Amino acid sequence: MGDWHIGIAVLFALLLLNVPIGLALALVGVVGTAALIGIEPSFALLGQTFFDNSRAYSLSILPLFLMMGNFVVQSGIANDLYAAAYAWLRHRKGGLAMATVVACGGFSSVCGSSLATASTMTKIAMPSMRRFHYPDSLSTASIAAGGTLGILIPPSVILVFYGIMTQQDIGKLFLAGIIPGIIGVLLYVVAVRISVASRHVDLETEPKLPLKERLLALKGIVGALGLFVFVMGGIYLGIFTPTESAGMGAGGAFLLVILQRRMTFADLLKTLYDTAKTTASMFLILFGALTFANYVNISGMGGEIQSLVTGVGNPLLAILLITAIYLVLGCVLEGLSMITLTVPIFYPIVAHLGYDLIWFGIYVVIVTELSYITPPVGLNAFVLKSVLKDVSLATIFRGLWAFLLVDVARVAIILAFPAIVLFIPNMM
Repeated sequence: MGDWHIGIAVLFALLLLNVPIGLALALVGVVGTAALIGIEPSFALLGQTFFDNSRAYSLSILPLFLMMGNFVVQSGIANDLYAAAYAWLRHRKGGLAMATVVACGGFSSVCGSSLATASTMTKIAMPSMRRFHYPDSLSTASIAAGGTLGILIPPSVILVFYGIMTQQDIGKLFLAGIIPGIIGVLLYVVAVRISVASRHVDLETEPKLPLKERLLALKGIVGALGLFVFVMGGIYLGIFTPTESAGMGAGGAFLLVILQRRMTFADLLKTLYDTAKTTASMFLILFGALTFANYVNISGMGGEIQSLVTGVGNPLLAILLITAIYLVLGCVLEGLSMITLTVPIFYPIVAHLGYDLIWFGIYVVIVTELSYITPPVGLNAFVLKSVLKDVSLATIFRGLWAFLLVDVARVAIILAFPAIVLFIPNMM
């Protein structure tokens, strides 16, 4: 086990056997470290990693943002966002699918979870699109692709993971995700247009609403917009730290639900239970990743991979090589697994190449978004399949080609113009 190649092989074998990613990372980390420095030091390092990090104040951001997202799901904000977007886009070909993408972007800004966004929007948008005879492939693709925005548009749970593992400012990561997230929404709207044009289908539309009625429809987004501005504005203006903003966001979301009278006591208990359960599973993943990172450092894996990547002689080619690795892994791993597995290995290399780690965090998340909609392990596609029993995975994946195309374009834009990502964080 002293050779890190064996450790990686064992890790992938465990993942293929459906061992939970957090447990697999921890097992390989502790056994691999034991083979290198001995059993007692390895277990001491394991205990220190779990104990010290479980007591870290900064980690309270994770359950608080999860709680905020669960309250938002309960609040019915997604319905309001969808209605507002549809009021502005109902007269356009593919307007329902466009409204779905826009609503997904808005919901992501207060939810932070790709899976929750995809699941919630499926229940809201799919009945309307079927009523207007949209092809299932286009309908499901717009939801699955729009749902990926949940891991980029702040507050994002995956950006929290990245910030903790790389010791980067989580507030700056959140701010850095805003412009790329908006670009993602716009490109997905373009993808809908491309899909509609390529199908030559005559989709039903509705008459364009008067401006007054469209403006009135925007009242439905006041809650989501207010919560987003409250959380992100507080971070940007330095009123509170990212960790404190998580508590303020959770409190604001809870107040929003109470004011809208959309939560019973039983709903509150279920929300708290779901938050605790998800927090426990994510802590296991994070602590497992940190244990694996110890093994990476001790085994010399990072140094060898750094020599391999930097050996190409050009920083841009090195980033493209890392991107290719992510695209390959995205075909067999879901996003959070990819982040926890690769970031401990790649971020020192990227820093050595001279790239900003805030930029790299956003870049990695955008590349990771592809894994949520690429076969055979497109997690958002499986979420839709679990809700829509009568739609096949083949149908869902068939509709995603245009969205994957514009995602590749977004990766190219962020790579060519890194200032897009760093513009808002640099203003802090």
